Amino acid sequence: MQCHRLTCALLVIACSNDGGVPMDDAGPGLVTLADRCVQGSNWRPGNPIFVERTEAWGFNALDLRGTRLSVLDFDGDGFEDLFVRRGDGPDDFRAGGDRNRWLLRNREGAGFQDVTEASGILSNRNPDEPWRGRLGSVMAAGDVDNDGDIDLVTLVSLPRDPDNGDRHEVMLNRGDGTFELGPEDSPLRQARTAVPAGLSLTDVDRDGYLDLWITHNMLGSSNSPLRDELWRGDGTGRFFEIGRSLGIDTKDWNRATVADMNAALGNSWAWSSAACDLNGDGIPELLASSYGRRPNHLWLGARDEFGRLLYENHSVASGYAYDLDQDWTTNLSAQCFCADQPTAADCDQVPRPNPQVCDGLRQSFGPNYRWHHPSGREAFNLGGNSGATTCADLDSDGDLDLLTGEIVHADVGSNSDAAEALLNTGEAPLRFQRPGNQETGLYRDHRGTYWDEGIMTNAVIDFDNDGFLDVFLGASDYPNNEGLLYHQHRVGKWRLVGLEDYFDNNRNHGVVVADFDNDGDVDIVVGTSRMRCSGAMGGDCYSPPRTRIFENVLGNENNWIQLDLEGGVHANAAAIGAQVTVRVPGSSQIQEVDGAHGHFNTQSDLSLHFGLGPHCEAEVEIRWPDEELSIQTFKLQAGYRYRIVQDRAPEATIP
Repeated sequence: MQCHRLTCALLVIACSNDGGVPMDDAGPGLVTLADRCVQGSNWRPGNPIFVERTEAWGFNALDLRGTRLSVLDFDGDGFEDLFVRRGDGPDDFRAGGDRNRWLLRNREGAGFQDVTEASGILSNRNPDEPWRGRLGSVMAAGDVDNDGDIDLVTLVSLPRDPDNGDRHEVMLNRGDGTFELGPEDSPLRQARTAVPAGLSLTDVDRDGYLDLWITHNMLGSSNSPLRDELWRGDGTGRFFEIGRSLGIDTKDWNRATVADMNAALGNSWAWSSAACDLNGDGIPELLASSYGRRPNHLWLGARDEFGRLLYENHSVASGYAYDLDQDWTTNLSAQCFCADQPTAADCDQVPRPNPQVCDGLRQSFGPNYRWHHPSGREAFNLGGNSGATTCADLDSDGDLDLLTGEIVHADVGSNSDAAEALLNTGEAPLRFQRPGNQETGLYRDHRGTYWDEGIMTNAVIDFDNDGFLDVFLGASDYPNNEGLLYHQHRVGKWRLVGLEDYFDNNRNHGVVVADFDNDGDVDIVVGTSRMRCSGAMGGDCYSPPRTRIFENVLGNENNWIQLDLEGGVHANAAAIGAQVTVRVPGSSQIQEVDGAHGHFNTQSDLSLHFGLGPHCEAEVEIRWPDEELSIQTFKLQAGYRYRIVQDRAPEATIP
């Protein structure tokens, strides 16, 4: 066990069958914990994983109907709370008023209590409207002022007509689970144009203060999205835009050439955000996934010869912008267009379509179908309708991969990117490969010839604590779409779990996972959409579209550890961006503390959960997000949650 820069500590393992140290051999200063090791077993189909607790844990009584879901422990009691949102608002806290967002306090695993109004999390700056919840499109949780509790940053779409005065805000935690509005003079509040689709807290320069990565969609009256932005934090709740000075700059579509657009040099049409260190150099990469078949963006961070932080547009070179299938001739609208205009450029390469198909597309989309021949054949129009991108070590090889969400329509053809795993090759510069869903097992069987697939949200979850990440894909907005759970049965290979072993969730939109009852296994919360639920398309929709929670009931058939990290003097206190590697004989896992990501924002638990399978202990390496990238290494015993403050030894807590 090696130590680098910082002190190592050892927690002695009472269970010795996995190489642990017997209690009698514990030396001075070493901590001995009760043995909680279990023999370990492999999950098999036919063993139900989840039981619904929506009614028992108070969701139905609160009439929760949100799809934007975030995990946070805002009151610091060790039980994970929830922020559930349905759009931007509004919220009227008067009796009988309409509600769209709920901050839910976890009552120590016994259910959830609505504390939205009492907490002040949606307070506005108008003293004449104390009953009105402030609007907000996206939110992210972290310790902005490094005082030891969780604050929130919320962003709103601007301008608004009428203008009610709501702006981007930082909500500072008073330390008792209530919030106050942050600095009124923050430059972030001066923004007058914004369509935020994603917000990620990160610390790009590792100065110990959280920064903001903001990705934008398109104003309703515009034909170009807004430019994505990076804002530097100073630890007081104030933020200052620095993106362009670091090289993060793209072109308005009206000024971009076709070559610019193909190279992902135009603005993203953002539908989500992410910030994570994908190449292990300690500088977070910044990601924006794009709607409308436009290229996804990936900004690669690096230091120049003078040590200055710079970002490079690495979207296409990394393989994240779009996949390699750019055969536009499989698009049925293109085929119908070429049947009508056979002398148009490249139409001699296109298969003849079924005339009845063309009649149907013409009725739905007009005489040009949904096809623009001059630009439809270009790479910038042959990507995906990209939702959430999640950073995770999907194949347990020690680096972070990407799990994407995409909307796909059968008539568009094979050139439309599908939701899939992008595996990090470990090469320099950063590059991903797309083995494909048939190869990984993450494929979907579609019903009928013409189908729509709306996978906009996703999550990774080790539901059986075997040490390998399982995958949940949230498919919504169209008939026959539902939440899909895949079990990783061997490294990099998944199988679809039967509904009898998890739960039915038609039109699933929104998912978060956490150990809400602190029993050592991971539970799940899902949202439900009512989009396209009228008429013939709504036969499989739920009414009302409840937010639902499911308890993991597999029990602790495998071993696990959980880690609550707190950064030291030179790192952000929430330890966002810290990377933790957990090693057991024969395998390793890496996770990064999440500062929010995804489609109009979700946020993973700041506490990290690692399944260990049959192993009674694990070697844990923490790379802290400070200037030195300080490293601590511990050997930790299974079956406990540990609070680890940088520079100190772990403290075991009892779940």
